[in-house]
Amino acid sequence: MNRLPLIAPNPPRLSEHVDALRRVEASGVFSNNGPEVQRFEAEATRDLFGGHGASLAVGNATLGLMIAIRAAAGMNPKPGTLALMPAMTFAATAHAAAWAGLTPLICDIDPDDWSACAAAEERALAAHGDRIGVVVPYATFGNAIDLDRYEDYRRRFGVGVVVDAASSLGTRDAAGEGFGARAPFAIVHSMHATKTFAVAEGGLIHSGDPALIATLRVMANFGFDGSRSATLPGINAKLPEILAVMAQAKLTEIERVADHRAALEVAYRGALSALQLQRVSGTRRATQFMAVLLPAHLAHAREAIAARIEADGIATGCYFSPHLGQQPWFQATATIEPTPVADAVGARMLSLPITDAMTVDDALRVADAVQRACREADRIAAVPSAAPRIASVVVIGGGPAGTAMLTSATKRGQLPALAASGLVVVERSDAIGGGQLGRYAITSDSTAQTFLTAVRDNIHPELAQLVDHPAGRAVAAHAGALGVPLTEVGPLLRATGDRLGDIVRANGGSVLTGHEAVAARQVGALWSVTLRRLSDGHVFEQMAHNVVVATGGHQPIDRLVTQQVAGASLAALANGRLIQSDEVLTLGGFERVADILSTRRAPRIAVVGGSTSALTTIALLLKSRPALPLGAGAITLLHRRPLRPFYPSAEAALAEGFTDFGPEDICPVSGFVYRLAGFRLEARELVVRMLGIDGRTPDPRVALHRIGGDDDAAARAIIADADLVVAALGYRPRAVPILDDDGAIALAAQDGRPMVDRHCRILDSNDQPIAGLFGLGLAAGFVPWGPLGGESSFSGQANGLWLWQNDVGQMIVDQVLADEARAAA
Repeated sequence: MNRLPLIAPNPPRLSEHVDALRRVEASGVFSNNGPEVQRFEAEATRDLFGGHGASLAVGNATLGLMIAIRAAAGMNPKPGTLALMPAMTFAATAHAAAWAGLTPLICDIDPDDWSACAAAEERALAAHGDRIGVVVPYATFGNAIDLDRYEDYRRRFGVGVVVDAASSLGTRDAAGEGFGARAPFAIVHSMHATKTFAVAEGGLIHSGDPALIATLRVMANFGFDGSRSATLPGINAKLPEILAVMAQAKLTEIERVADHRAALEVAYRGALSALQLQRVSGTRRATQFMAVLLPAHLAHAREAIAARIEADGIATGCYFSPHLGQQPWFQATATIEPTPVADAVGARMLSLPITDAMTVDDALRVADAVQRACREADRIAAVPSAAPRIASVVVIGGGPAGTAMLTSATKRGQLPALAASGLVVVERSDAIGGGQLGRYAITSDSTAQTFLTAVRDNIHPELAQLVDHPAGRAVAAHAGALGVPLTEVGPLLRATGDRLGDIVRANGGSVLTGHEAVAARQVGALWSVTLRRLSDGHVFEQMAHNVVVATGGHQPIDRLVTQQVAGASLAALANGRLIQSDEVLTLGGFERVADILSTRRAPRIAVVGGSTSALTTIALLLKSRPALPLGAGAITLLHRRPLRPFYPSAEAALAEGFTDFGPEDICPVSGFVYRLAGFRLEARELVVRMLGIDGRTPDPRVALHRIGGDDDAAARAIIADADLVVAALGYRPRAVPILDDDGAIALAAQDGRPMVDRHCRILDSNDQPIAGLFGLGLAAGFVPWGPLGGESSFSGQANGLWLWQNDVGQMIVDQVLADEARAAA
């Protein structure tokens, strides 16, 4: 029986259009809006869009989206301008917005037609206001979405609109016209070889507004308007003449092709009516493939179902899973609203073949294979599974801290043994390694060298090779600089996580992405970790000898209610002008601050706290562009403890005239001054300036105020008079319920004390370690000691990727492996 591919490109054969190729050669024009492109544009406008408006052929649809989004957002969008788009669309949509200078704002989808959810769009438009420069809906899988809704948005919100209609060339709307024929905004179609309108590459922008197409034509030609002088932002987006010849040929057959594919869709819908199918609009869709949703209870079995269908000679896919909000790059760079519907729909999505060569009988064969695979998965699900293997350790959280422990194990060649003993890594997102680090618009307080030591010369070649990976080279480019932009650190951590996950799986361990830990219950000498699969809500138990909580930290809002500053309530003093430093430091945070202060001619900002996040917040506010109108003393840092810079030695400190340290402030292992308490890199640079060390001149825009006590009226006045108050009060550990037979175990961290002891063991409310329970990462409260070094005067907590990837992570690995050896004995 013949194999049915998911997609079978069927562009016109150039060998059958020799006369047209000779015509191109004779003209001497091969690009630059030549006669073949002009002919195709005119014919497409006439044949596909009833002669309405105008069309512009471009090199590919992504280029088309880039220029259309840039034009719709106002040609010169200010930094932080958002492009609102649904979670379920192709990565090119978000990439195009980013290349156009905008930040993708990702919203949820409608559960029935899988396009952008109208309520989610309305909420985003209301919440973000004029920060949204353009709305970019996706005509999901060639659907003829409601364009009147987006015209309404244009009128009510003054927002630009660009429709990503990549799969819709050949789709007809409810009136029987080509989709977007009369739209007043840009409709961007694809002519990629895999599309129904298959060429080789190319795109077509159509609009009912010829003036808009004329503007986009200028932008597609370097911004040249009648001369070789740029008048608009431009790029080379022109379609070559040879591709225009192919597009003309495809245009002559698109009606037949689209009708045939529509007939295949009808056959599918009749045969698969028991499954959830997309609610469609329009009189005909230019269908690229047939998308169906598996039953919710079989979402977890999608890979097995696809493999069973593949065994019948039928290829499948799962567009778009992961959706935009689940892809690491956009998690690091975009603003993502809650997407529960897209999460659920994406997890159940299965794409089935629709090609030009298929017959209706082929579609029925595919439908039968799908139904049989689902029935088989149902039978397997009904059989009780064997008791799960008891893991040596469950790591809750696969972000920088959780994977740092795995990295530490690779440095002594212990990760294969750790995995073989029964290692289970649990992570909510679809990938391990990066966590939320790449979402921050700041530089690291670790050097490029620190990040690269995790992989350089590693005994696992797949890790060592990351030094030469694009992500590794991007980090290495910042060698010698004051840190590395965290948006560039994120890709390296994710690439490292991918390879660590491969090593774990290859040696018998498990990496459960798309899962969350609900709770961990102590059962005798073991732990039972309750896990939930996010795709379908399935809950199950994983037994383990040990549990490592590496869920990171957060800045709880309720702390702002109880926080006292100079004897008064911080929330009352700030009176609605209070935000947390984490909001400022994440991508888009500076733009939010700029919006809040936009009506202030000489804004005043109070930053409360003496942590690294406080200094980093100030550094961000000082250097971001466009600059805030900050005058002398515009920013005041209110802190309780003295501000201490790090020095590599006592001699280096004394050479700069810094004498505010004693023997108890020097690390006995490294000789560093204020190794743990001292500010580093960019934060250190700001501190030494503000303290005037070694003749440095303080930044006049920043003032320091050390809080004297509850009677410090000046501190209260600074906060009360500020236009914006930033609370930089540090981080608290994220809660994972820890239980025993009597219920929840009270933890020291719940009282604001360190979560762990000197061996990384989690402490109960009596500061006693809980057997088999470890903590690692931001806000865990670990303090280095003994051979790990650190000054004796240090009284805070030490957070650092280098520590986690080396001594601290190794400390946990050694305890887990020793426990496993005792259990085996």
